[in-house]
Amino acid sequence: MMTRTKALLSIRPEITAAKIYDGISSEELFQNKTLRPIIKMQHDLFIAVFRNYIKKRKNVFLNLTLQKQLDYIDHAIQKDMKFRNALKGIIIGQFTVEEYELYVENSSALNKRMMTIVRERLITNVQVFSNTPEVIQSN
Repeated sequence: MMTRTKALLSIRPEITAAKIYDGISSEELFQNKTLRPIIKMQHDLFIAVFRNYIKKRKNVFLNLTLQKQLDYIDHAIQKDMKFRNALKGIIIGQFTVEEYELYVENSSALNKRMMTIVRERLITNVQVFSNTPEVIQSN
């Protein structure tokens, strides 16, 4: 039987562009070895979660200019603590026990890194949220 740790690690995508070198900070190492693969793996879920976020707020997002949409994403991640905590939970739930123990040692800095990466992913995919049938039909 496969252990939880082995199972979690086996399903993560490999990110060859993530740099790991001598002298790298512990936060950057954790970001590149743990956070980036998890966030990439959970990409579709982040898209679905943000679509739901838009729906629950009466699709206001869809009528905004591109710059306002980017601000909306930023505001949702930085200021809406309930949403932010849900995003963190999606990531932290994929940690091994060992990774979780490393995370709690410096959770504040790692939370910033997590949210920055998720924010960039949502911003890069902003066009996915505009005129999405699943979002519009929920009026």
